[in-house]
Amino acid sequence: MKSNQLARQVAQEISRRILARDFEPGQHISAQTVANDFGISRSPVREALQLLLDAGLVVQKPNRGFFVTDSQQQLERSNALSAALEDEQSDYQQIADDWRRDALPEEVTEQYLRNRYGITKARLNDLLVRAVREGWAERKPGYGWRFLTVAKTPEAFEKIYHFRMVIEPAAMLDPDYEIDLQMLANLKRIQMRMLDHDIEHQPLERLLSVGAGFHEELIKFSGNPYFHQSLVRVNQMRRLLEYRTVFNRERFVEQTQGHLAIIELLERGEVIEASYNMRRHLSGALKKKSPLLWSQEDANLGKI
Repeated sequence: MKSNQLARQVAQEISRRILARDFEPGQHISAQTVANDFGISRSPVREALQLLLDAGLVVQKPNRGFFVTDSQQQLERSNALSAALEDEQSDYQQIADDWRRDALPEEVTEQYLRNRYGITKARLNDLLVRAVREGWAERKPGYGWRFLTVAKTPEAFEKIYHFRMVIEPAAMLDPDYEIDLQMLANLKRIQMRMLDHDIEHQPLERLLSVGAGFHEELIKFSGNPYFHQSLVRVNQMRRLLEYRTVFNRERFVEQTQGHLAIIELLERGEVIEASYNMRRHLSGALKKKSPLLWSQEDANLGKI
């Protein structure tokens, strides 16, 4: 079946959880629970479960839903599925990296990209749709694609963090800021899972997505859609640079601990303290991700 990129990402995540025994053999996988974990609708989750069904990792029981298979071939099947999805991820990263390095023209045709990267039309379409969703590509009226100007330099990266250090703490001090305790509990559960499992087992993209999602959910509490829209936009713009930072899992441990500290303050209703803590958290994150910590190859090129 043809699936979109989001469904494939969800399928890959569920397959990892099955291997890690977070989902035990025979356990029911609730589409709604998975949707809540990812902060998405049930539609891509159902599509992801169908991918897992096709791969033999789950079985479908009439009127009951999807259950983890008892098969002894789980590891082999999960590895095969992950390999296929990660191969696709590699194509995406290559295109993104070439655009970041100015190795691609601003406007391209699909045929140009297919010839350059040796990929099928269907796969390229998925990759370009994902690039649109992440804010660095758009379809031209009529024909072709255009890559958009996003943060490509260390200076742009720092400006984004300076902007975040203004709007995120300020949003917490908005008179209409109202803490959603149910969402806060969900965020806490996700962050605890990061410490217990995900940081050691998940790829960089997934860890970055969870981090961005944490901040975007908290800023929603302000009730001001402009705060949220602005943060989503700058998070999209910095994504290409984030992929190039040094993948230091210890940094994600520190980041997650910072998130949990902010959650604990909000749980106690200490919003002013949480606002101060948020600014300090973002300042610390910028220092950890400074250009001095990026790869020597990029530093020699004078780019990120």
